[in-house]
Amino acid sequence: MTLALATVRARWASFLGSFVALGLGVAVLASTLLVLVAAQPGVPDRYAGAQVLVRAAPAGADPEAFPEFLPWSRADADTVTGRLAALPGVETAVPDLSFYAQLVRDGRPVGAPSEGQHNGHAWSAAALAPYPIVAGRAPAADGEVALDRDLGHAPGERVTLLTAAGPVPLTVTGTVDGPGFHVADPTATRLAGGVTVIGLRLSPGADPDTVAAAARDVVGDRADVYAGAARTALEPEFEGRTRWIGAQLLIAMASLAGFVTIFVVASTFGFGIAQRRRELGLLRAVGATPGQVRRIVYGEAVVVGLLAAGGGAVLGAAFGPVLGDLMVEVGLQPAGFTVSPDPLVLLGVVALGLTVALLGVWSASRRAGRVRPLEALREAAVDRRPMTPARWIFGVLGTAGGLTVVASAPVLDPEVLVNLMIYAVMSLIVGLFLLAPVIIPPVVRLVTRPARGATGELVREGALVAVRRVASTAAPVLVTVGFAVFLTGLFEIQSHAFGTQRAERVPADVVVSPDGVPGLSDAVAAAVAAGGGTSAAELPTRIFVTGPAGAARPVEASGVEPAALAAASVTVSSGSLDDLSAPDALVATVGTAQRHGWQLGGTARVVLADGETATLRVVALADDHDLPAPVLINRATARAHDPSALTPVLYAAGIAPDRVGAEGLGGLAGTPAEYAHRADAEEDRLVRLFLLVLLGLSAGYTGIAIANTLLMATTARRRDFAVLRLAGATPGQVTRTVAAETTLTVTIGAVLGGLVAFAALVGLRNGYTELLGSPVDLVVPWSTVLALVGVCYLLALLASVLPAHRLAAAPPTALVADRD
Repeated sequence: MTLALATVRARWASFLGSFVALGLGVAVLASTLLVLVAAQPGVPDRYAGAQVLVRAAPAGADPEAFPEFLPWSRADADTVTGRLAALPGVETAVPDLSFYAQLVRDGRPVGAPSEGQHNGHAWSAAALAPYPIVAGRAPAADGEVALDRDLGHAPGERVTLLTAAGPVPLTVTGTVDGPGFHVADPTATRLAGGVTVIGLRLSPGADPDTVAAAARDVVGDRADVYAGAARTALEPEFEGRTRWIGAQLLIAMASLAGFVTIFVVASTFGFGIAQRRRELGLLRAVGATPGQVRRIVYGEAVVVGLLAAGGGAVLGAAFGPVLGDLMVEVGLQPAGFTVSPDPLVLLGVVALGLTVALLGVWSASRRAGRVRPLEALREAAVDRRPMTPARWIFGVLGTAGGLTVVASAPVLDPEVLVNLMIYAVMSLIVGLFLLAPVIIPPVVRLVTRPARGATGELVREGALVAVRRVASTAAPVLVTVGFAVFLTGLFEIQSHAFGTQRAERVPADVVVSPDGVPGLSDAVAAAVAAGGGTSAAELPTRIFVTGPAGAARPVEASGVEPAALAAASVTVSSGSLDDLSAPDALVATVGTAQRHGWQLGGTARVVLADGETATLRVVALADDHDLPAPVLINRATARAHDPSALTPVLYAAGIAPDRVGAEGLGGLAGTPAEYAHRADAEEDRLVRLFLLVLLGLSAGYTGIAIANTLLMATTARRRDFAVLRLAGATPGQVTRTVAAETTLTVTIGAVLGGLVAFAALVGLRNGYTELLGSPVDLVVPWSTVLALVGVCYLLALLASVLPAHRLAAAPPTALVADRD
């Protein structure tokens, strides 16, 4: 370890790149892990005053989906609430009646659309927060509302709330110190669906765990009971979805940082070992064993790893709160989210950073142990046997594995297609990097063939005898261009393919989509009709079906009108869609009917969205992909049992977009092409943010790796520059030779990275063509390619030309005398 410390002190410049890359990698890991640890669900504010919460049991058991909860009907909820209120220690039991409500101000809905989905509540539920009246009085009759005082409305003012049925004028009777719109309980009963949560406020001194145990005896397996910190399980679904998206971005950042850090550290250490062959040969000549040489290299990695990981952990702890604030600003964490340093996380990333350093130096240490004593006598910097058996084996396996995945894209599961293409990119990058000593010589000869004169000869021969140096310098360019071009191309191909498909499948001339609201109210269809048009407004809802084992499972359903289905050319394989006009009718896909034992002409016993049990008649069956949802029911029935359901998009005919008049209702009318462009606008915004972060990380690592490798290579060639100067070359000629070598190296890395990305994008295009059943264009993001390659050229030239010019300007005799 003493010798390792001395080596790091003496050759600190050659370890600088690994130190910075590892430090930044640990900083990224530390900050992302701190955010992930802090991004845990909290007890919802509106349930903070209920020490015990009872929630209906989840229906189904899909671990990859957000759960659906089997609701109580109002009658069942009243019965359960009464039994819970009678428990010792319970002061009051309150069923939570929630519904869609959004304030309309200046003719437009305001507020976050996702929050509006369940932002209306019965006044009795305000006690669960609690949100007491701070001005005025509580709502007691229809047409009255109490709302957040921060909205700026005083008691006595008139406001308009947008509900699923349409705009509702209300009088403000009071204000509260909390979010939401609270109406009289009878009003909420009409606007809300079934009950899924009952809150228990306890008497002073009552033990929440004791009350929770008693509540479990009351509800049995029909509900789950939460007390204390366990109440975080009732986090609103939209917050959970937002957290999940943010977590995916953070995991991607951490994964990319880890992959690139190992890649850069391995490349840098490997290149350093290649430059130190004479030094290691001297150690072998004075008696050092191969094992001792390997331990020296590992010792250097431990020193660099501990210093870099420690510094990175401190930097990550400082940047973690900043990253948390950025997540809040872009909408990936709820307001009020904060991040604080966690000692266990920081210690963990230090250990992880040290592990990454040791993994990165593993191959270099094995190569160092194979250096022979006679290497100390060599003066030439010619790479001898750059391709080892291990490089051949893993290089071929990596390249072949990546190409196999790309070729298999048309038959891959669409759910894993993108992930497998990313793995293919990683595999191809590693494979081509390992095979670089084989690939580089023919590429160099081809590219430099037109070159004439001494400079061209020097560039060509210098690259051919130092393929390891060229490979190490080209590696970060290969990684950056490969990943960046693939990720941006992935986004463009997906956006173009699915946008075109969506526009082609729209069964109408005009599409009205939500604008500032989570969905469309019934008033939008009325506006279309008032303008002389016709519309098809599906009403997505949920029904629950009890299986043979007694477990209820949610089934996606939609309330529709038969005329709308006929206009959309929806067909069935048996039965008649016209019969769907009956309130007790049901149409299902063949697969859904088989799973639940339904038959044409028979009945289906289901639980509707408000918890009421109904027996519906199966009037038609359709092939699995011919219906807009697995189950269709009468639209009026869906609305009656799901008063808060919203239409995701409305298709209209016989009316121009500018005559729809749905702006004040949160509807935006346009052509199918316009709808396809904006349908995924929010998702596209998050994807662009995702790409920006990943491209920024890639570019940063590229800059570090290129600068460090070229700085090491250039400063180590001082004797080469001296020979050129003594042979008559001017400082300018030496500098131009280095610039030409650098340009050649970056070009090789960019071409290999481009080939990796192109292969993966072709595979992706083929996979989506098979999935969608129509040709998908191959979109290459040329602007990204040119910008990235330009940045790589600039960084590489600065890192090589500046030190080369300084060395070339020195007296040749001083360079010759400067021995390692």
